[in-house]
Amino acid sequence: MSGSLYVVSTPIGNLDDITRRALAVLGEVSWIAAEDTRHSQNLLGHVGVSTRLISYHDHNEAQRTPELVSRLREGDSGALISDAGTPLVSDPGFRLVRACQDAGVPVVPVPGASALLAALAVAGQPSDRFQFEGFLPAKGAARERALERLAGSDATTLIYEAPHRVLSLLEALAPKVTAERELTLCRELTKRFETVRRGPVPEILEWVRGDKDQQRGELVLVLSPAVRGEVLDERDRALARALLEELPLSRAARVLAAHTGLKRQALYTYLEAINS
Repeated sequence: MSGSLYVVSTPIGNLDDITRRALAVLGEVSWIAAEDTRHSQNLLGHVGVSTRLISYHDHNEAQRTPELVSRLREGDSGALISDAGTPLVSDPGFRLVRACQDAGVPVVPVPGASALLAALAVAGQPSDRFQFEGFLPAKGAARERALERLAGSDATTLIYEAPHRVLSLLEALAPKVTAERELTLCRELTKRFETVRRGPVPEILEWVRGDKDQQRGELVLVLSPAVRGEVLDERDRALARALLEELPLSRAARVLAAHTGLKRQALYTYLEAINS
């Protein structure tokens, strides 16, 4: 009989958020595969678990996966954790879970903390339908395409972003959405300096630009859905920028409304935002 792989969620900040079931599993398995063993050792030490840690991260995932599957097939049970939160959410582990399933090894979820769901719960944005973009590409055409996709999405969108890139992300996003489009910035959730603030994208941009503290720590951004019928595609956004170079705002909005069939006032607000 093979062992089982337990996919165990761990706290995203507050260590008291670990579940009783997670504690029991981590204490009973033969080994724990962890992204950063030094970081995870701090957690295990805090909760009194002495199970052996095995390094498992992006750079050794392909090499380590067959070894761990072999251990499981021989009867060991193991756990997979990430540095914080739920494994596989923008973290390594997909290969191991898939390999275990292919080998007939049971994969058992042990749910718990998740920065993604914690942010969605407190964002004040529609939550009946949402999508997760993870970390956007850092630069170039791929990043631009991702931003265009966000601007046109009619579902609430959650994004992870590195603190040193959050300001540039907001600066790039603001011209692509209407001025009323909202964004909730969730920073350092469950930690000492936890911050949650919701507002129009330009307002959040100015707040982050003026407060360096908001450019630190772990960040989740929650963007409200685009309003159906008020979304410009990439070609029409290029036309909008060209019109602004030649015409006053009100005239540009009237021409764009005639071209697209969208409401002039909504287009005026959009043009005002990208012209500021």
